Amino acid sequence: MNDSEHIAATSATGATQSTTSPTVTPAHNTYESSFSIIQTATHLWHMDVIVPACALDEVYQETVQLQQQVMTAPGFKKGTVPIEYIQENYQTTLIHHLKEFFLKFSVLNFLYHTIRVQKLPIAGEPRLESIDLRPHHDAHFRFALDILPMVDIQEWKYLPFKAPKRKNYKDLDRQVEHFVKQEEDLQAQYNSNAGISIGDWVLFSLTPVNTRHVPLLNTQVEKFWFKIGSDEVDNPLRALFLGKKQTDSMYVTNRGLQQYLSNQLDIAYLMRIEILDTLSCDHLCLELFKKHFRVKTNKDMNKKLIEVFSYRNDLSQRRSMVESSLKLLMSKHTIDLPTAVVLREQKQLLATVQENPDYNVYRVQKDFSHRIRQLAEKQAREKVFIDNLAYKENITVTNADVKGYLNLGLRARTKEFIYFRYEEPTIDGQEVPIPAHLIKRTVLREKTINYSIFHLTKK
Repeated sequence: MNDSEHIAATSATGATQSTTSPTVTPAHNTYESSFSIIQTATHLWHMDVIVPACALDEVYQETVQLQQQVMTAPGFKKGTVPIEYIQENYQTTLIHHLKEFFLKFSVLNFLYHTIRVQKLPIAGEPRLESIDLRPHHDAHFRFALDILPMVDIQEWKYLPFKAPKRKNYKDLDRQVEHFVKQEEDLQAQYNSNAGISIGDWVLFSLTPVNTRHVPLLNTQVEKFWFKIGSDEVDNPLRALFLGKKQTDSMYVTNRGLQQYLSNQLDIAYLMRIEILDTLSCDHLCLELFKKHFRVKTNKDMNKKLIEVFSYRNDLSQRRSMVESSLKLLMSKHTIDLPTAVVLREQKQLLATVQENPDYNVYRVQKDFSHRIRQLAEKQAREKVFIDNLAYKENITVTNADVKGYLNLGLRARTKEFIYFRYEEPTIDGQEVPIPAHLIKRTVLREKTINYSIFHLTKK
């Protein structure tokens, strides 16, 4: 078995074993998830994220008790329906609910954290294939992964790279100076004591607890990013954060959280929430911008900002720089993609294009399908290469990196710096929490792009 066929199965505490069977050494803290991974075809692997029985049963018992408080049944008053009756007659509904709850609360975070930490060279996105969940047993969430051989990345930092030049219009410099001055003025006016407001980003931790405020899952805490949306429809989750500040904590039963975690049952879980970090949309944080691009002086910052003010043939200098650097790097490395990966990328790309107002104009062009296919293959190859480069260079991503990435998205102009876009998820038009490790996958790619440009343009 070669290196690409022998990826160790590692528990949350670091125990490892061969992939010849799907079993995993239990973690020392038995509430922690673990995983196993095994190859089933040339490029196809299956990963099981395993939620231990003790964690499942803890939440299961709490769910049944909460359901008992609101349930009515023939012959019983509200709140007096026996636990045994609920377990026997509503078992299927309870299991469907817990599948969705654990998937959204912890499994997705664990999955993407594992992919990044174990440096799994996957193409495309993981696909949930099945969930085996029963009381008193470990729950198995099975994902299909397209894992390719690691790309043999040769010495690349000294490749001859000619960076696209900016346009030498003095007006561009004045535009940048005006932009910076505006943001500095907005920051000076910003009242940090005002608390979280519409448009801000919040990083928060989430812990389910019982009525005595004892965590249901021992020390397990999951982290999520959430954008305070401006939608006019009442959003209980948005209302939960408005006016709050970093380090604030609270115990809540919140309908917005309930609806995010599961739409199978309306369970009023008690949750402990702690606000870990915030990002105000009142101003673009220039210090975060400097750290994100590793520039130290205002002069260098202005020079960097010029990249999204200078356009040639409707393409910014920044976009041209990214495209040119990726083209150079990709020309030196061969990546063979399974057809299925390209088709899935094509489907996703087409769904995005269909949201464009000019879609009906595009689709009648004779070469429309061909161009979509080409672009899908290009994007899929770029993601595979960038992931491999991140692993080879041991690039890591922190919450500070995520914050710097989100900071760029606060302004239409600076959003042009972002190559790998992360679409903010919504349900019925309302923003929902984003698992912290899910967004880190995109941010790692973006950080790697900046890393490669930094070295290719280094004098």
